[in-house]
Amino acid sequence: MISKMTHVSIYVLNQDSAYDFYTNKLGFKVIKDVPMGNDDRWITVCPPEQPGFEIILSPVNRGLFSPEAVKALKELIEKGTFGVGLFTCNDIFATYEELKAKGVEFTKAPKKEFYGTEAIFKDDSGNWFSLAQLV
Repeated sequence: MISKMTHVSIYVLNQDSAYDFYTNKLGFKVIKDVPMGNDDRWITVCPPEQPGFEIILSPVNRGLFSPEAVKALKELIEKGTFGVGLFTCNDIFATYEELKAKGVEFTKAPKKEFYGTEAIFKDDSGNWFSLAQLV
């Protein structure tokens, strides 16, 4: 039986830029940053209050896909096709203002919804996330 999820991959267009975005703008902690060769690194980060869950900043050209698939995936990411996940916070209005001041692009300002208050932001690659203060 599966007991928990410990890692999830987010496909990024540029690892250095993603590293900067997730650590300096979102304030995530780096768990691992290990060279893998071919200018690739195994980088995992986590929200500061969730050390048991690692987000892998995986470049789309890591070698898992054909060149055609890499091209298609890059185009889809750049278009903002993928809603990758939900992050929560204790004070969405303060967090929204803090992240906006750091240059994080929001496509939806905080708005009251049936489940809480939600905003939507994009990472530097184009992946979008929900930021919510849950009821």
